[in-house]
Amino acid sequence: MATIGLIGGMSWESTAVYYRLLNEGVRRRQGGLHSADILLHSVDFSPIAEMQATGDWASAGAAMANSARRLESGGASCIVLATNTMHKLADQITQATNLPFLHLADVTAKAIRKTQSRRPLLLATRFTMEQRFYRDRLAAFGVEALVPDETERGEVHRIIYEELCRGRIEPGSKARYREIVDRVVREEGADGVILGCTEITLLLSQSDFAQPVFDTTALHVDAALDFAADLSEQVAA
Repeated sequence: MATIGLIGGMSWESTAVYYRLLNEGVRRRQGGLHSADILLHSVDFSPIAEMQATGDWASAGAAMANSARRLESGGASCIVLATNTMHKLADQITQATNLPFLHLADVTAKAIRKTQSRRPLLLATRFTMEQRFYRDRLAAFGVEALVPDETERGEVHRIIYEELCRGRIEPGSKARYREIVDRVVREEGADGVILGCTEITLLLSQSDFAQPVFDTTALHVDAALDFAADLSEQVAA
């Protein structure tokens, strides 16, 4: 399997899930003592979060490009960005290296298209819910992502940054997320739920909802393993 270059640390709580799932996936596929071939660059999230909050996306893009170049120089065969929000800067990453890049929104959209869902609710950071970079990418596949109302978006965002990114799993926050989903399903006809922030998988799962749940972290990991395997076969051929 080709070496996966993983840009992580945003937050490290979800990056740890990526690392575990990638290794579990290889063990499931190959058996024995096999594990994933990964190069990980985990950034310090605090300055990145400040760039997000102040709208300094140019500096954030430069940081992501630098991370990609470090992975390329270290011998990575592809780039996987372990965060939904920073896919806003996908172009800066792809322009920084010659490595193939696996876009998380494309992976998510393809998974949704395999189901009957076409109007799922997107739970994510404010940036991902309110800006168009992610929803437009889904729309290109025929998926109309709904978002909560303004007050609910603020609550979803706060729980991500003040709790989940800090390793806090609060039952009350889980209940609030479920209330938000129930309202949008009931009032706006949402027919699925996108866990569109990699930390949300720490709080919610398919067992919490009757509607199909699209766990972007798990979907990205499975696609990354396929991606790396395909690259390895291309090199061998």
